[in-house]
Amino acid sequence: QVQLVESGGGLVHPGGSLRLSCAASGVTLDYRHAIGWFRQAPGKEREAVSCLNLHDDSTYYSDSVKGRFTMSRDNGGNAVYLQMNSLKTEDGAIYYCSVGAGVHCAVVLSQGGYGMDYRGKGTLVTVSS
Repeated sequence: QVQLVESGGGLVHPGGSLRLSCAASGVTLDYRHAIGWFRQAPGKEREAVSCLNLHDDSTYYSDSVKGRFTMSRDNGGNAVYLQMNSLKTEDGAIYYCSVGAGVHCAVVLSQGGYGMDYRGKGTLVTVSS
């Protein structure tokens, strides 16, 4: 059974930083997979913020977070991270980790993070002064 567990959310002031983690189990991440982060705030549509294609390690970011967020993976293992810097109030949302096989990040981002096979329960990020 595939499980994705996110952690690292919390309350941070505008301009601050957080590092989210996602631990995947029940699946061995390999070249067939894409793994990404999407977020959803109350009353807003889901937004894909970053995605990593494991077949070539290419990483995609939404325009809203480009230059501020960095996605990484732990040496080919089953954990990924999202380093979030210069946080803004509008970054506040529940952040979800998701994994899909046979999908491409460019498509996933264009579809708002839909199209993946699995997702975690999310971790809440609140950005407030």
